[in-house]
Amino acid sequence: MQDLAGPDMHRKSLIFSGFALLWGLLFGIFFTSVPVVACPTSCHCVEKNGLTVVQCMSRNLEKIPADLPRDTVILLLASNHITHIPHHAFKELHYLQELDLSNNDIKTVDAGAFQGVFDSLLVLDLSNNHIKSVPKEAFARLRAKISLSNNPWHCECTLQEVLRELQLDPETVNEVMCHTAVKEEYAGKPLIQVLDSGINFCNFHHKTTDVAMFVTMFGWFTMVIAYVIYYVRHNQEDARRHLEYLKSLPSSSQISKDFDTISTVL
Repeated sequence: MQDLAGPDMHRKSLIFSGFALLWGLLFGIFFTSVPVVACPTSCHCVEKNGLTVVQCMSRNLEKIPADLPRDTVILLLASNHITHIPHHAFKELHYLQELDLSNNDIKTVDAGAFQGVFDSLLVLDLSNNHIKSVPKEAFARLRAKISLSNNPWHCECTLQEVLRELQLDPETVNEVMCHTAVKEEYAGKPLIQVLDSGINFCNFHHKTTDVAMFVTMFGWFTMVIAYVIYYVRHNQEDARRHLEYLKSLPSSSQISKDFDTISTVL
């Protein structure tokens, strides 16, 4: 009996093991890629290994969706037509670690654009956009590795101060080019290369400011001098006219003589 039962039990064991393996695979697939219920209509949201991934790439978006899941960890917004990153655009996404905004039409970034994700964000891609400048506060306190390559940057003091605080992506850092600059000779050159050569754009800024202030002060000084000259000349003309008027008046001796003449006649 044991010899007959042995093969049957072994066969049943194999069948059960196979069924368990199949169920395990299906269970794993189901729970490692589960659609997220609250998802923008223009995006595709899935949960992989407990992380919410929101994929909104190439959806012709003109602005950042407002109804993003709060537990979003990876947000992919590349290859759209987004032109602006507004204040508090991601303030509810406290778990956001990766943000891809590359290949858009972004021109402006508000000072508080990344408030709320300062501590969580690890990767930020803003490459291949139309950004010329950003406020100093825009990237303040960000710890993320940032890609800013292939934007038409205007190289000046503010940009220099912004980059000083950033952790730029080492693979694309040499692609951050000066499209224009406070000095034309630096246009078309990698910004990091220019800064490494010892150039300080803030010195140019201060010199330009000093010259502008000098020109303004000189203009005001010229206006004051012109007014003083006008005032003096105008007063001189009034004084001359008053003097001529006084001279035209009959003197007291003349009046006395006229009075005596009248008395004699009478």
